[in-house]
Amino acid sequence: MGELMRIHRARAGFTQKAASEKLLVSESLLGAVERAERIPSLDLLTDAEVLYQANGALKACCDLVDEEKYAPKFLNWAKLERTARVISAYETMLIPGLLQTEAYALALYRARVPAYTEAEIIQHVEARLERQAVLDRTPPPRVGFVIEESVLDRTLGGPEVLKEQLRHMLDCIQRYKHLAVQVMPSARHTHAGLNGPMKLMATGEGRHLVYAEGQGGATLISKPERVSDLFDLFGTLRAQALNPWESVGLIEKKAAEL
Repeated sequence: MGELMRIHRARAGFTQKAASEKLLVSESLLGAVERAERIPSLDLLTDAEVLYQANGALKACCDLVDEEKYAPKFLNWAKLERTARVISAYETMLIPGLLQTEAYALALYRARVPAYTEAEIIQHVEARLERQAVLDRTPPPRVGFVIEESVLDRTLGGPEVLKEQLRHMLDCIQRYKHLAVQVMPSARHTHAGLNGPMKLMATGEGRHLVYAEGQGGATLISKPERVSDLFDLFGTLRAQALNPWESVGLIEKKAAEL
């Protein structure tokens, strides 16, 4: 893929420096992509396709990029997420990936056991941040998250990283009117989500899917009756959590204490 990028750049008559300026990326990043040291973002591939007039050759690489960036079981979910009508999740351990800052995501992947290499860490963080473009999509998806209060206290990466993360989440809540975040208080001694976290989606074609992760692996659930039960469960979770306004107040309080 990197060699293909280099060939089309040269054929279009661009130096690496000139191309990087047109593509709004650093020359070092473009060089690393062409040397196959970095995986290009989908935006970079799409922009290079237009700039180099590659006749579809670079656009055809988008699926290959996805396969490099995402685990096989998550690949279909990541693709469907880009056009989903509804995106929801219940998170017990972490801030949802679509709301994570770069520093928070870096701390997460650096804490992995067994450890990733630094190159793998960068690859995973870039893939996670790239997914966040769905929040700016037109028309936007409806996005709703329920997060355990304990997530707001876990100083992943240190207090400053968590404070920046909480402030970023508050900024997202204010900026995106199609986003709702609710906090499940730790004082709620029991609730409907005690069996673990899950992600839920309604696609543009009307399919409903659930993605469940655990220490033993991940499962994409598509069986209608099971999915329906989990969507109902998520509705119960939202009713048991703090409402969005109360949740913002609690997140602000947590951020101020850091």
